[in-house]
Amino acid sequence: MSRRPWLVGITGASGTPYAAAILRGLLAAGEDVDVMVSQAGRLTLLDETGRSIRDRHWQEDLSTWLGRDVEGVQYWSAGDIAAGPSSGSYRTKGMIIAPATTATVAAVATGVTHNLIQRSADVTLKERRRLVVVLRETPLRLSTLDNLRTLAAEGAVIMPASPAFYAGSSDVDALVDFMAGRVLDLCDVDHDLYRRWAGTLGAARSGVEWGERVEQH
Repeated sequence: MSRRPWLVGITGASGTPYAAAILRGLLAAGEDVDVMVSQAGRLTLLDETGRSIRDRHWQEDLSTWLGRDVEGVQYWSAGDIAAGPSSGSYRTKGMIIAPATTATVAAVATGVTHNLIQRSADVTLKERRRLVVVLRETPLRLSTLDNLRTLAAEGAVIMPASPAFYAGSSDVDALVDFMAGRVLDLCDVDHDLYRRWAGTLGAARSGVEWGERVEQH
């Protein structure tokens, strides 16, 4: 069978831990993944983690960042506008942009793309594939809201990085995993990154197993 990866674009918004958790979840599920990191994304990754992704050493750098092997990963330089994902004939399951900057949202919404991440997202929409945009920005300008509406009208899933607390998250990593898990849900990828709501108030505090309902007395 031919390889059909998930594309993951990492742009310059704050939130590179979301990208790491999503990548780990995809790889743990046995999914093939294509990774692209914008120039601004590299700077943000360096600022937030002290790590860098270098084109010539991407396997070593990505493996160190994720803390696992990166078998099944293809890396594309964001400046390589002629790379595989720039064409609709390059078959993929869809694309996740996490975190997504408002500049990336604007470029994709208007179809005026400047790097491989933006072009790949444009291709994903025109080929009617799943596009999940994990926006990390607040507050939002009217122009950004208009651009998000345009993307949603074309079938993109707009997912602001807004973690919930009902899953019993007690630290930042758990909040990050919650968001990553919700993204993987949208991609129909199995995971166990967070406690799912089972219809019982206080279940997260009472130590009830995930998905188990508490009998009401």
